[in-house]
Amino acid sequence: MLFQVHALTKKFGKHIAVDHVSFDIEEGEALGLVGESGSGKTTIGRMLLKLLPHDAGEIVYSGSAPLKKFREECQIIFQDPMASLNPRIRIGDAIGEPIHIHKLLTASKIPERVNELLESVGLKKDYATRFPHELSGGERQRVCIARALATQPKFIVCDEPVSALDVSVQAQILNLLIDLKERYGLTYLFISHDLAVVSVLCDRVMVMERGKIVDTGLLPNLFLTPSKEYTRKLIDSIPAL
Repeated sequence: MLFQVHALTKKFGKHIAVDHVSFDIEEGEALGLVGESGSGKTTIGRMLLKLLPHDAGEIVYSGSAPLKKFREECQIIFQDPMASLNPRIRIGDAIGEPIHIHKLLTASKIPERVNELLESVGLKKDYATRFPHELSGGERQRVCIARALATQPKFIVCDEPVSALDVSVQAQILNLLIDLKERYGLTYLFISHDLAVVSVLCDRVMVMERGKIVDTGLLPNLFLTPSKEYTRKLIDSIPAL
């Protein structure tokens, strides 16, 4: 078990964003977390990564690692790749920065590792000298994925990583995430409002409504026999071809 979460709660003023949520994440799985905007999905992802404190409950990470090691092993890919990258920093430096911060390689070896990471996400080595504004949205998200891989993580929170991209590019990024999961044995928490997107990538899905987990199940069982009316509505909202 990679993560065990029990009775997790988070409040913002009087608003309860996450309300006594409990779940486990198995090592090597892709767990989908689906719900409407404001349901508490992103808050859960950020609490798992210790980017937000929780008000009550417990989060147990299997490694029981010190914070520095935890930061190496657990990473995040954000929704908006342009907002995730410093416009004044070249792509190679952005990818190499976590390697430098965590002192994983000597400075002389970082450029070679950056080139390897660029190639792993389908970008050429010369992208290292470019700036974010010179790239398309899909290319920028590939850079953000490469940066997340820089510390050789075990676990990645994918927080709506394709929702800001064109539909054709979404498929490319999803296929890349599937390939990387298999290649590196990664574990994902994949956050989305779109069940159709989650069904491509995930083994198991949790459905969230107003701060609570209201349904959970393996795919495709959840699609065939949803136990809650809210889940059925999300399924019915998927556009038919």
